[in-house]
Amino acid sequence: MRIQRTPATTPSIAALVLPVLLAVGCAPVAPKPAASPVVPALTQAAQAAISPAAALERLREGNARFVAGTPLRRDLRAQVVATAGGQYPFASVLGCIDSRVPPELVFDQGIGDVFSARIAGNFVDPALLGSLEFASKVAGSKLIFVLGHTECGAIQGACDGVELGNITKTLSHLRPAVAAVRNVPGARNSTNKAFVTAVTHANVKLTMQAIRAQSPILDGMISRGEVGLGGGVYDLATGVVEIVE
Repeated sequence: MRIQRTPATTPSIAALVLPVLLAVGCAPVAPKPAASPVVPALTQAAQAAISPAAALERLREGNARFVAGTPLRRDLRAQVVATAGGQYPFASVLGCIDSRVPPELVFDQGIGDVFSARIAGNFVDPALLGSLEFASKVAGSKLIFVLGHTECGAIQGACDGVELGNITKTLSHLRPAVAAVRNVPGARNSTNKAFVTAVTHANVKLTMQAIRAQSPILDGMISRGEVGLGGGVYDLATGVVEIVE
C-alpha cells in the first residue's frame, strides 16, 4: 500500500517575523494616507465662477478649518509665482489692525485669495471705500465682509471716550456704535463686557450700512447681486467667526 505524504508548507518570511515584532511591540507601520492635493492660486476663470453666496461659504468653511486645525495644503511659493502677473481674489475683508486677527489665517486662505483692508475698529472712510470699490468694481471681488473681533481695543477706547492724538479722530468713527447700544444694563464703558460686545456687533452692522450709504458704486453692485455684503465677529478665545445678521 502506498502512503501518500503531504508536502510540508514552508512558512513565509512575514509569517515568521510578524509574531516576533508583535511580541516586542514593533508591529508593522500602516502606510500613510495619500496627501491631499495642493490648492492652486485663483485664476480669473475661477473667480468669475464664484457667486457672492459661494464666496461667503468659502469664508465660513475656511474658518471652520482654521478652528479645527485642518488647513488646506498650499505651496505659497508657487502661489507667489502664479499671482505675479495678476490677482483674482474672491472676497474683500475689512478688518481691524489687531495682530491676532489676520484675515488670511482665520479664514484659511492663500496668496491672491482675499483683499485685506485693515484699520483699528474696522470702519470705513473715503479712502477705505475707494479701496473696496477698486476690489469689487475693478478687480472682481465677489464679497465684502466686515470683520470685528472680541476685546477690541479701539471699541473699548470709544466706549471710554479716550482722546489721544490722532486716535481721537479714529475713535470718533466708532462712537455712533456706542450711542446705538441702549438696551444693555450696567456701566457704559469698557468695564462692562456685555456692553463692549454689543457695541462691537453694532459697529459691524453700522459699517455694513455705511458701505452702502456712502458708496453708490458698491450699493448698486450689491443691489444687483453682483457683490455680496456680510459681517462677523471673531472670538479671540475660540477662533470662531460669528456671522452678524
